[in-house]
Amino acid sequence: MTVSPLDGSAASVSPLSPNVNPADTPLPPRLAEHSRFVQRVRRRYENELACLPPGPPVKAAMNTCLATLTGRGLPMPAALRVLRQLVMERLVVLDCEEGASLQDITRAVTELAELALDQACRLAFADLDDLHGAPLDENGQRAQLWVIGMGKLGARELNVSSDIDLIYVYDADGETAGNTAGRNRISNHEYFGKAVKHIYNTVGETTEHGQVFRVDLALRPNGNSGPAAVSLGALEEYFLVQGREWERFAWLKSRVVAPAACIADKSASALRGAVLPFVFRKYLDYNVFDSLRTLHRQIRDHASKRAAGNPGRANDVKLSRGGIREIEFTVQLLQVVRGGQFPELRTRPTLDALQRVAKAGLMPRATADALAAAYDFLRKVEHRIQYLDDQQTHLIPTRDDDLAWIAATLGFPDMCAFLCALDAHRETVAHEFDILLGGAPGGGCNGKGCNKNGSRGAVEDLQGVMAGLPEAFAAKVAQWCEHPRVLALREDARLRLVRLVQRTGAWLDEGRVNEQAALRLADWIEPLLRRESYLALLQERPSVHERLLRILGAAKWPARYLLKHPGVIDELAGRQLMEERFDAAQFEADLEDRRTALRRTGEDDEEELLNLLRRAHHAEVFRTLARDIEGVLTVEQVADDLSALADAVLRVTARWCWARLKNRHREEPAFAIIGYGKLGGKELGYGSDLDIVFVYEDEDENASEIYAAFVRKLINWLQVKTGEGDLFEIDTALRPNGNSGLLVTSFTAYENYQRGRGSNTAWTWEHQAMTRARFVMGMAGLEPRFDDVREAVITAERDRTALAQEITAMREKVRSAHPVRGEQFDVKHSPGGMVDVEFVVQYLVLAHSGEHPELRGNLGNIALLQRAEAVGLLPKGVGQEAADAYRELRAIQHRARLDEAPPQIGADAAAGMAAAVQALWRHALGKTA
Repeated sequence: MTVSPLDGSAASVSPLSPNVNPADTPLPPRLAEHSRFVQRVRRRYENELACLPPGPPVKAAMNTCLATLTGRGLPMPAALRVLRQLVMERLVVLDCEEGASLQDITRAVTELAELALDQACRLAFADLDDLHGAPLDENGQRAQLWVIGMGKLGARELNVSSDIDLIYVYDADGETAGNTAGRNRISNHEYFGKAVKHIYNTVGETTEHGQVFRVDLALRPNGNSGPAAVSLGALEEYFLVQGREWERFAWLKSRVVAPAACIADKSASALRGAVLPFVFRKYLDYNVFDSLRTLHRQIRDHASKRAAGNPGRANDVKLSRGGIREIEFTVQLLQVVRGGQFPELRTRPTLDALQRVAKAGLMPRATADALAAAYDFLRKVEHRIQYLDDQQTHLIPTRDDDLAWIAATLGFPDMCAFLCALDAHRETVAHEFDILLGGAPGGGCNGKGCNKNGSRGAVEDLQGVMAGLPEAFAAKVAQWCEHPRVLALREDARLRLVRLVQRTGAWLDEGRVNEQAALRLADWIEPLLRRESYLALLQERPSVHERLLRILGAAKWPARYLLKHPGVIDELAGRQLMEERFDAAQFEADLEDRRTALRRTGEDDEEELLNLLRRAHHAEVFRTLARDIEGVLTVEQVADDLSALADAVLRVTARWCWARLKNRHREEPAFAIIGYGKLGGKELGYGSDLDIVFVYEDEDENASEIYAAFVRKLINWLQVKTGEGDLFEIDTALRPNGNSGLLVTSFTAYENYQRGRGSNTAWTWEHQAMTRARFVMGMAGLEPRFDDVREAVITAERDRTALAQEITAMREKVRSAHPVRGEQFDVKHSPGGMVDVEFVVQYLVLAHSGEHPELRGNLGNIALLQRAEAVGLLPKGVGQEAADAYRELRAIQHRARLDEAPPQIGADAAAGMAAAVQALWRHALGKTA
């Protein structure tokens, strides 16, 4: 192969042979000089090179250079072109000789584009205003044109020889004011159409100085057949009626890049209201998988056709397998699928998006880091390819000297080392892309009947698979053949439904799932058929489909929960679902990240925050439920996690409510929440309400009114039903004086009430409740004060005989209110049931914690029984046997509630447990329970 020298300088360098190791070939000390583009710029613009201030070409430096060039007499369009040549020459030096980061290079190119477009807008508006007057809206205000940068321009990651994808949108229809003579009025649509042509002439037209940027308007509504500029109203209608799935990916990175004045005064933010709902759906959107597969296949097919007559074109660092585009598709797919519900994923730059999807648990950190490294490497290779001749190409050069130069500028000893690294990065990218999106369009079936003729109607296919299904499931599927919702589905959605039925039938045959699960799945899908994304999710993720069937087959309550909150099934796709447990700190941090993301786009209104809290809570409840049903968690661990989740929700909700309280008078509320009952004892179950007392300690003269308003708002946020459901039912009956007392009371009044100071004091049953009370959240200084009050109450000296009588009377009152009929044993209310254990523990704490500090902690009934036996309050074995019985009774109750069945078992099965509890009662209270 005959090649030219590495540079055009007087110093001659021997041509490279394919068999020569580039590491042994001397390269010029100034690597940038190998670029033929740099050579041309230095020859042509030798006198202008010094106009660009030293250092990175930031926007301020570019403006300085532009002013110098125009001061020398160059018209603005010509000055912009010369500026572009000087900036690109500087970037080659910074990148290849000084090791500038990828972000430094792409930021400079992006800022050059923003500066050029802003100047072009100014020129266009000035010329057109002279001819036609300013474009006006219906209120007589100037209508605005927004230049929207798409793709890499929108993401601030332009490459050095990139074209710029633009869409022009104006904010209002109307007509111009006319020229100074009041003539030449035209519509705003015509005005802005002329402005687009004027801007193109300034930026995109080729002159003796080249172009500033090649301009592509193909991404605008209706593509090249659409108008050059569209109104905001027309854009919104287009999104609603004609917007296609692939366009959502294009608009994901959109950003108003000019005029600078519209960005500065934030008038361009009006565009968000149209774009955000189009790109990010309010539900998890798996329909986009097929759309992105189709788009990627078209790009690959196009690249293959281009390479058919030129094998070198197959080595494209952007479009070939494992190229830049596959990294972008991978991260954009996760953003579009999840970004509606997880606003913290909404970001334009690819590297930032990779970090966010990893932080959200959608991709292993190691994978994100590997893709980020590949992206950085491939983009740097892309830039070096383009530095050679300033061409918009992504093909690896075939000349040995060019390859050697690229390797050297990237720090490799030779071409072979560079090409090995290139192959390794591309293989990593291709592997991850294939895992996420490499399946066949429509997803595989993974079951019998999957190779049926796809041309047959979906209803025929449903009828065809019914013969192999169990009778009850087949009958359910038969109903679908005439169901209006099924018949109304698009053909691709109906085919997905058929494939799900086929796969479910195959798993029934194999014994992997039970028929009850299949029937509940059918009941779950039926009302959701209009939301085709759920069919897409299950089809795309067989593991989610199978895990969902196992959950549905395990009990009734999960099936009902999923009907109310179908979106949570996406949690089943998480890689760490079964390895992790609830993390309160991470939960709160994620919520704050999402609120911050909503605030950035102006979406953090009260309704959106209410829904954000509910989605997060429902997702965590479902994660716990999935782990519970799979046997990963014990009953005690389930209660611990649900209680910790409730605590976290209360903390976040209180923070957000206080921040939005109109009459708040301080940064942090001097306030606390005391938890009682199952919340206090950390024994929450699915759907448990929260027993809460609200207290404050604030000397402000309006404190009582402020905290009353705060608590009302807080309770409303927790209880109100939105489109995403509710959070908790709140019970405040345990506050001082019960339902007749104040909703929120000062801590001093609460303390006096509990300690019996004054005439208004707590009853014995309220002291029983105090044994399970705990400080849940609030002002740090109130926590030790509450602990002191609780300890004073439970350790107070009491007449034990009178206490035993009162507790026994209270037990009888509860039993009368919950009579057990029939021969079955009710695990909670029958003699020897859970309530008996709870009353005994409360007696032991109130009667003996003064002399036995071991009983003062809010440790739960099982631990307290064990401690009571250890300190000699119970005979050896009695406490432990009762604790074991209580644990088993609680597990039976838990399973019954999951299946929405009465918590009852046969008397014979309960005999041993009931005997252990009754023995406990006799030893503690002296008579049979």
